[in-house]
Amino acid sequence: MDKRITLTEGAILKNLMLFALPMMAGNFLQQIYNIADTLIVGRFLGSAALAAVGSSYTLMTFLTSLIIGLCMGSGALFSKWYGAGKMEELKLDIRLSFCFIAAVTLVIYAVVFSCTDGILRLLSVPSDIYALMRSYVRIVFVGIGFTFLYNFFAYLLRSMGNSLVPLYFLAAASILNIVLDLYFVLSLKWGIPGAAAATVIAQGIAGLGITAYTLAKNSVLLRAGSSFQWERIALIIKNDVLTGLQQSVMNLGILMIQGLVNSFGTVIMAAFAAAVKIDTLAYMPAQEFGNAYSLFVSQNFGAGKKDRIRQGTKLSVFVSVSFCIFISIIVWIFALPLMGLFVEPSETAVILEGVRYLRIEGAFYFGIGCLFLLYGYYRGIQRAELSLVLTVISLGTRVLLSYLLAPNTPLGASAIWWSIPIGWILADVAGFLYDRKLG
Repeated sequence: MDKRITLTEGAILKNLMLFALPMMAGNFLQQIYNIADTLIVGRFLGSAALAAVGSSYTLMTFLTSLIIGLCMGSGALFSKWYGAGKMEELKLDIRLSFCFIAAVTLVIYAVVFSCTDGILRLLSVPSDIYALMRSYVRIVFVGIGFTFLYNFFAYLLRSMGNSLVPLYFLAAASILNIVLDLYFVLSLKWGIPGAAAATVIAQGIAGLGITAYTLAKNSVLLRAGSSFQWERIALIIKNDVLTGLQQSVMNLGILMIQGLVNSFGTVIMAAFAAAVKIDTLAYMPAQEFGNAYSLFVSQNFGAGKKDRIRQGTKLSVFVSVSFCIFISIIVWIFALPLMGLFVEPSETAVILEGVRYLRIEGAFYFGIGCLFLLYGYYRGIQRAELSLVLTVISLGTRVLLSYLLAPNTPLGASAIWWSIPIGWILADVAGFLYDRKLG
């Protein structure tokens, strides 16, 4: 169960794929949390409930993205020290990072529970679904702390080459989530609050379970070692905050787009809610492959193996682009039946708009695949600020074009869909050009 994969030695592509596959499966299962809510709510509670849960998903993704980004940033540092064989530095950073991210999590709790109504008004949530969305998010907010625990220890284990254990806990939690969703919504008739409660309970199982496992199996890393060092905490905060900002800026842009989508009414909201779930699952393997590649870069950067990084980068670009082209073809062909999984056949307007979204954005998945690799590369070589710059380019383009064109041209909501791949490609060009400048 604790088998680790060596990323600094051996066949690059084989080891990278063996390491990445459990991460891909884990991310897929993580998406199941909200997709189970969306699928069950959309099929059994109607399009208004679907719109409420879908918009809540975007909000929760933004709120937890900062925590996940902080954990991801810490994971890059952990991986660097592990690759360099510096265990005392690793032990110190684990303790300091945990305390820092836990403090941020408490601040987020304070903000979201005291400002729920203000946040929903900022998102322009329509009055007909306001109460539904509020009842859902107030429960789902409870799971933010479990998200911290799961991601912190998942990235710690992955930084040492163990990507299987996080998958095991997510698998158990995802199965539980689906079972509880069906029981709370269909049997107990709890409606949207039941779907939210199922998600939080499942998150708790994953977060508390992986915490207990890590404390039991890796206790040597959590014992007191080096004394507190201000320069180290400053380095951790800088690195984690830059990665956290990169993740939160990414999702802030998505949240701003959600506000614009909401202004078009319930049909567009419901179409966006369902299509985004399909979209996220479609390019999710490329995202997790980029995260695995980032840890590969971090370990080899710590070990001083620059030639291995270059070889791994060429192989990773080939794998990611090939996968994205394949999945684009699949999504284009099956867009209509995929939307039918989430929406009743009678909701024809919702289905047709969702198909339009998927066929526009889905044709350009190679752009997001390359962008995930660029994020991972710059994070791995300790240049997290460059990942942030690329995110600003991508999301800035998306938000600017959407707000300029969607309300003011005949394109309408289609302008939002087109702005997404345009942002990806501009960021890709900037990222590759800067890498050539670095040499």
